[in-house]
Amino acid sequence: MTAAPLLRVLLVLAVAAPPGTWTAQSSGTSARFRGVSVVNASVAWTSGANGTFSRTVDGGTHWQSGVVAGAEALDFRDVHAVDASTAYLLSIGEGDKSRIYKTTDGGRAWTLQFKSSNPKAFFDGIAFWDSRNGVAFSDPVDGRFVIIRTTNGGAQWNEVPPAAIPPAVDGEAAFAASGSSIAVQGSRNAWIGTGGGAARVFRTTDAGATWTAAPTPVVSGTAAAGIFSVAFRDPLNGVIVGGDYQKENEPSANFALTIDGGQTWSLGSPLPGYRSAVAFVRTGSRWDLIACGPSGSDYSTDNGRSWASIDTTGYHALSFLSTLPFGFAVGDSGRIGKWSR
Repeated sequence: MTAAPLLRVLLVLAVAAPPGTWTAQSSGTSARFRGVSVVNASVAWTSGANGTFSRTVDGGTHWQSGVVAGAEALDFRDVHAVDASTAYLLSIGEGDKSRIYKTTDGGRAWTLQFKSSNPKAFFDGIAFWDSRNGVAFSDPVDGRFVIIRTTNGGAQWNEVPPAAIPPAVDGEAAFAASGSSIAVQGSRNAWIGTGGGAARVFRTTDAGATWTAAPTPVVSGTAAAGIFSVAFRDPLNGVIVGGDYQKENEPSANFALTIDGGQTWSLGSPLPGYRSAVAFVRTGSRWDLIACGPSGSDYSTDNGRSWASIDTTGYHALSFLSTLPFGFAVGDSGRIGKWSR
């Protein structure tokens, strides 16, 4: 190989190689984690099966895990952390298994804030714009997704009128695989990704009062396929990932992006398999992308035009700061990985 082609190969490799990797953490539990929320470079919370949660206040050096009293049979698929003392947990399941708990003392005690009274409901995710204003949602009930909102830190949750939400397509639902099928941005924007009968993105620009729905090119049509994760870096630029969770290692139409706030979506380069979570990573002046799933994780430095494999360690969920390349990923058997450069 001559010097010029060799130089081109080296340059390609330099661009494609992820600028970091996952470093294993000790969580102190063997519970499966499905949710993670990073507050700052010191504080992060996780959520998982058997009523389990975990918290670090020193950037991952130590994790303290616990179980919410009375919730030992619940599966916490999503967590939203406010600070070292305050966090919300959302459990999944039909009817009253779908609940929201809140702590204000670092996890020593938890208050049950919401328990679904609808036997047909199955809540999938929760997100907050700030410490008081939040939104959570359920799979469709009687043909429409159920969306609830709070403006007082969860003391009351009020249901959005069904007429303000577009009807669901036959077989359409959402996935509670990573706590990131719902995303918020700013003080009024939010998006929900769906799958099954259709892979659509529901969008609000008025803090959840009204919603619209946009089709996407992500694979759908079966109960296991669709959008599993949504992420936005500003009001206009966002991405979605997913695929078919029964085909973990099969590439498909599993990545798409928008530049108009989710009104329209276009396919990017496919990821090598089903991915359950995606996040933007702030690297200097550049926004990178990271995606993960049970068969591995991948990194993009060019907005999803190409992907480089990080490793084949399985993770279900991830969370990154919006200001620094700092984040965690979580998975089975209490697995936590810290992003290290």
